[in-house]
Amino acid sequence: MTGSSTPLAPAAFSYPGHGANAGIGVAICHGFTGSPLSVLPWARHLAARGFAVSVPLLPGHGTDWRDLARHGWQDWYACFERAYLELAAETRDCYVAGLSMGGTIALRAAARHDVTGVSVVNPGLSFYDRRVRIIGLLKLFQRTTVPVQEENPTASPTDDGDYSLTPLAAVHQLRRLFTAALRELPAVQAPALVFKSDTDVVVPPSSLELLRKRLGSRELEVVRLPGSGHVATLDVDAPLIFEQSVRFFLQHASSRSSSTAPSETP
Repeated sequence: MTGSSTPLAPAAFSYPGHGANAGIGVAICHGFTGSPLSVLPWARHLAARGFAVSVPLLPGHGTDWRDLARHGWQDWYACFERAYLELAAETRDCYVAGLSMGGTIALRAAARHDVTGVSVVNPGLSFYDRRVRIIGLLKLFQRTTVPVQEENPTASPTDDGDYSLTPLAAVHQLRRLFTAALRELPAVQAPALVFKSDTDVVVPPSSLELLRKRLGSRELEVVRLPGSGHVATLDVDAPLIFEQSVRFFLQHASSRSSSTAPSETP
């Protein structure tokens, strides 16, 4: 879809870019059991600033939990990677970004491709629930679980489909994704901007600790989100995310262009 209409159901979002920022692309990945609706205000803000934007709908998402159980983490990653490569082919500088699991996927893409930079919101690399260590066994005896819920959510709700239950097979795939991303974090050399909510019942603080410890890039900026929960792109700190990410994208696109421009002959 284009950036002009409000979707009635979860759907991919794309915008071709315009003006001075048309050569800068941002591929954004939504989170586990979510949809592009969770990052749509972010995507539209970037589009309004002239950036080219792509937000794919990951397989098994935007429908129901039974559909999610039929897909693996490689399917989710491959879908986002295709969106990034298509956008990168059409732009001068291309970033990857994401929310929660989408941040994990964006980080893995940054490890495997020459991205201009990576901007993530509450990226997941670890779990609160220690039972996830035996999730491969648990899924054989228990098919689903109830998703984690914030007690007093302040983020705007979205209708991402029927995910009133979470298949343990999908949680197992999520754990495998975290393992793969952690293994490849040292290969991330691009500048990174991380937004982290002070109160997040979904992603534990250990995820940020792991990111700090293993990220290969020497340029890591962490921005605290004092008033938001997990889905911060729809919460009270969303304007901070939008403006700080725009600053980050413009800053590094500019410096990258300057560093690669041919020098003048005296």
